[in-house]
Formats: sequence, C-alpha cells, structure tokens
Amino acid sequence: MAFLFDLDETLVVEEPAAVAAFEATARLAATERPLDVAALAVGARSRARELWYAAPTHPYCRRTGISSWEGLWCRFERDDALRAWSPTYRREAWRLALADQGIDDADLAEELGERFGAERRARHDTFSEVEDVLRELPRPLALVTNGASCLQREKLAASGLEFEVVVVSEEFGIGKPDPSIFRHALEQLGADDGVMVGDSLARDVDGALAAGLQAVWCNRTGEPRPEGRDDLVEIRTLRELLEVHPPGV
Repeated sequence: MAFLFDLDETLVVEEPAAVAAFEATARLAATERPLDVAALAVGARSRARELWYAAPTHPYCRRTGISSWEGLWCRFERDDALRAWSPTYRREAWRLALADQGIDDADLAEELGERFGAERRARHDTFSEVEDVLRELPRPLALVTNGASCLQREKLAASGLEFEVVVVSEEFGIGKPDPSIFRHALEQLGADDGVMVGDSLARDVDGALAAGLQAVWCNRTGEPRPEGRDDLVEIRTLRELLEVHPPGV
C-alpha cells in the first residue's frame, strides 16, 4: 500500500500563515497612515480574490488550484502571463483595500504588495507531528499538491520533508480532484494501489476515491462530517494515520 499526501493544511500550515501575513502587512500600513488594521487585512484578501476571479488567467488558476492569496507572493516561474501581471495584481489588491478606508496612496500600496510576500515567506510552518509520522511509514511516499510549481516546491523545501515522488498540478497540467493526477502519482511510485491523505473532501478524498484509491480525510479543524458519509475515514492529526493504516499491515 503506497501513501500519497496533500501538502497545504495536511503537512504544512497554509491559511493561518496567510492570515497572519495579511495582518502583519496591514500593521505596517498603520505606521504610515491612520487606518483600521483588521479591516485592511480582511479587505486586502477580499479585494485580491475579486481581482483574481476577474482576471483572464482565472480558468487556468482554477484548473491547477492556485489560490488568490498564493498569487500575492508567487513568483510564477513557469507562466509568463501570470508573472507579468502579478506586480499589478499585488499592488491593486492593497490599493483597493486602502481606498475602502478613504486612503489614496499608490506608493504605499506598492510597498504593501511587496511586503506581503516577505511576511508570508517568514511563516513556513510544518505541523508538529508530520516529520515523525512520515519517518514511520514505508517508502516510497508521494506528494500530490495543487498550485504553482515554484511556490509549492518552495513550501516543500522550507518544510524539510522529503518524498520520492512529487506531483504538482501546474507541472502535470491539471489539479485535484481530477482522477488522472492520482493515477499518475501511483504510476510514478510503481504501485498498484494507494491511500491519499488530505484535508479537502472534494479535492483529496473524493478525487482519490474516483481514481480508485483509498482516502483519509485529515480534518484538523474539526469540520462536521457530511451527512451520508459514514464510510469516511477521518483523522484529526497525522499521528492517527498510523492507527487507521498501521505500517506493514
């Protein structure tokens, strides 16, 4: 039995790190202008989402699973169009959020757009039990992650975790929950069957099941179990994976 893992919110902290980066960037803005820090942090995230969804690149980003807040600090090394647009995107997200508080300051918006990336890169955190659990599992292991190649590989490098097979949606061409990405990972592992472990029911669990794999829902935040999913295998931390799928069994 081969093990496949999601990255964000399964192995490494993603959304809380992004929220903290928005708040830290907003606090910097408050040193230069009188404003509501909390409102600016929320507003920048909201405005970024609006811009992201309205952009002509959104269908591609949706297909490969690149989120709006990741776009605010990704270097887009494999995509010329996104790389060219991203400085404008970063600046406009903060400019519009500042404007929501009656502040018209293009230079500050530019500064905040660049500062967010630095703040997010200062917050690479891996869940505490992950390294030990991965060490106890039989090799080889695969990572199957949605997102831009350069950013997901940057997160993985910062985590210090190692996988024999790494499949990133941007490199493969389509992301989870498409069954083909799971089958590709199994082929790369040289395995006939496997179990996918991830935090997203739609992308990780249902996608893997559709591909013929087993799946484990890593529900770290205690989301309620959906109705009619009594057969769902659920864990709260990766340590529990060793109980539901003991190594060697």
